[in-house]
Amino acid sequence: MTDFETPPLRRRRVVPKIKPGAMSHLASYVAKPEVQEPLGFPGELVDDWEQVAVAKLGELKTKYRSLQVFMDACVGCGACTDKCHFFLGSADPKNMPAARQDLMRSVYRRYYTLAGRWFPKWVGARDMSKEVLDDWYSYYFQCSQCRRCAVFCPFGIDTAEIAMAGREILDSVGQGQKYSNEVVGKVFQYGNNLGLPSRAVADTMTSLEEDVEEETGLKIRFPVDEKGAEILLMVPSADFFAEPHVDSLIGYAKVFHQAGLSWTISTHASEGGNFGMFIGSYTNMRRISRRIREAALDLGVRRIVFGECGHAWRVAYSFLNSLAGPFDFLDPAYPVPQHICEVTHDLMQRGVLKFDKSKNDHMVVTFHDSCNVARASRMGKTPGGQFTIPRDIIRATCNNFVEMAKDTRGDVTFCCGAGGGTLTDELMEARVKGAMPRMQALKVVMDDDSVTHMASICAICKSQFSKILPYFKMNARLSIGVHQLVSNAILIDRAGDLSSVKEG
Repeated sequence: MTDFETPPLRRRRVVPKIKPGAMSHLASYVAKPEVQEPLGFPGELVDDWEQVAVAKLGELKTKYRSLQVFMDACVGCGACTDKCHFFLGSADPKNMPAARQDLMRSVYRRYYTLAGRWFPKWVGARDMSKEVLDDWYSYYFQCSQCRRCAVFCPFGIDTAEIAMAGREILDSVGQGQKYSNEVVGKVFQYGNNLGLPSRAVADTMTSLEEDVEEETGLKIRFPVDEKGAEILLMVPSADFFAEPHVDSLIGYAKVFHQAGLSWTISTHASEGGNFGMFIGSYTNMRRISRRIREAALDLGVRRIVFGECGHAWRVAYSFLNSLAGPFDFLDPAYPVPQHICEVTHDLMQRGVLKFDKSKNDHMVVTFHDSCNVARASRMGKTPGGQFTIPRDIIRATCNNFVEMAKDTRGDVTFCCGAGGGTLTDELMEARVKGAMPRMQALKVVMDDDSVTHMASICAICKSQFSKILPYFKMNARLSIGVHQLVSNAILIDRAGDLSSVKEG
C-alpha cells in the first residue's frame, strides 16, 4: 500500500469538485536507451526535441486524418467531462477527456492553424515547451485508451487516438515509457510480454498437463510447437502461470479436449497481446503481428484463436488482417481471427459441450465488460455478440449470475483503470483512483445481491483487479476469468475427434 488516499465508494456516482494539479506529480519511469533503440526510437531526449515534436505532430495529422478532425472538431460542449474514470477518481481537470485533448490541441493550434500563428492567446494556442512535454508525459499515461469518452462525444472524438499520437511523439523525441516499451522489446526477444524463454513456456505447459491430470485423472494435453495442429492459440502470457489467468487457460484446454480439437501454443509467438497499439506505433504493432503469421505458417495450423485478453482481441479483430495478412493459407470456413468465447459458445450451441452448473454454486457472479472488447471489437455473427456471448457462457456454467448497473456495462462500461500501458506500479495511484467507478458498481451488487466474484475476459483487467481490490477492502481473489467457470463446470466424457466438424 502507498500513501495516497483511496477514493470512497458511494452508491451513486458523484461528479467531483475539481482539484487542479491533483495528479500532476504522477509520471511513469522513462525508458532507457537500451529499451528505446531496438524499437527504432532515440535513446534519450534529443537536442532539438521541440522542433522534432512539432514536425512529428504535423506528420501524424497528415498520416492519420482522424487526428486532424479530432483537433478541429471539439467545441468544448462538456459531454465527455464526467465520463472518464480517471477524472471521476482523481478530480484533476486535466483528466477530463476534452482537457486531456487540449494538451495537444493547444500546440496544434499554435503551429498548424492560421489563428494560432497570429493570435495564439485568443485561441488557447501554446508553444511547444518543456512544461507542455511534461504534461503530455504525465497525462497521456493517465489515459487507458478505453474510448468511453468517444461513446458520449457528439462528434465521436476519440481521446484514445490522441493519447496514442501523444505517446508516439514522445517516443520520437526520446521520452518513451519504460513499462510499455520494455514489454514490446520482450516480445521481439522472447516472443511474449513477460520475457519468458521458450524453455520456460514449454516447461510450464508440461507442468500444467501434469497438474490437471493429477486433479482430474484425465490426460488433457497442453501442446507446444506442435506442427499440423488445427488451432494456434494466442493467449496473454499471464495465462501461463499467474492466478486467476492460468485457470482460464486450463478451461480452454478442457474445451478443446472435449471437442476433440487439436491445438498448440507457439514459442515463437506465445503472446497474444500487442503493446505496439498502446504507444501508437504502427511499425511495432506490425512487427508483433507478423510473428503470429510466421508461427501460423510454420506450424501449418488451420485457425487462429485468441484467449481472454482485451487489447489482444482489439488488435486482432480490428487490425490483424491489415497488419499481417492475407491469411489465405488458413481454413476459409472460419473467421480470422476467432475469440475463444466464440469457439466455446458455438460448441455449446451444437451440444458438444455440457456443464454441471452446481460446480459453481459457491459463487454469485457478475460480469465486467472489458473496454477493449466492448468498444473496439465484436464476437459472433450478430451485432452486440461481444456482450451476449460471454454472458451466455456464464449462464450456461453458473446458477447465480447478477448484472451490474446498466450505465456501467455494455458499450458504456467503465475501464478497469489499468489498460493502455498504465498497468505499472509507479502509476498505482492513478490505477486505484481510475478503478473507483467500477469498484463502486461492484460494491452495489455485492451489498444488494451478495455477489462474490467478478468475471472478465481480459488479462489486464484480471491483473488490475487482483492488485487493487484490497485498496477498497475487497478480496483479491474476487476476480476470475469466464473460462475459469467453464473449467469448473465442464463435463468431460469423451475426447472424440470433431476436428473435421465445421462450426455453425
